[in-house]
Amino acid sequence: MRFTHMDEAGKIKMVDVSEKAATQRRAVAAGEVRCSTDTVRRIVEMNVKKGDVFAAARIAGILAAKKTPELIPLCHSIPLDSVEVEISADVDGGLVSVTATAGTFGKTGVEMEALVAVSGACLCIYDMCKAADKSMVVGNIRLLRKSGGQSGEYVREER
Repeated sequence: MRFTHMDEAGKIKMVDVSEKAATQRRAVAAGEVRCSTDTVRRIVEMNVKKGDVFAAARIAGILAAKKTPELIPLCHSIPLDSVEVEISADVDGGLVSVTATAGTFGKTGVEMEALVAVSGACLCIYDMCKAADKSMVVGNIRLLRKSGGQSGEYVREER
């Protein structure tokens, strides 16, 4: 298997997408913040001193997606047509789940933008709640599905 970010000599390079056809592309990623049931309850009841955790996390996720090429060295700067961040809470399970969907019409995919959106949203949740719960764990960040481009459809088989 040859990696696309390496030339024939093994040097790192940015992938040349100039010859690729522009297509509609979409990616969905997910992640989670595990915390105490009390912390999730406080988030849901909007009883966190820093404010509305879900609203701040949605904005953080969208902003993070827009900053992807500044954070991931070899990512192309692409025009994002849409970024959506959805957040849900399971109080009894001590879990806040984040899902992000990114879309574009372009020459390269939006998987990294969706993943970075989830990461940014999860980290925002951690930041807003860390005074009350330092034991939170951000994790299980993964691509759920993607469409468009040369490789076509991908749908994750959950394990």
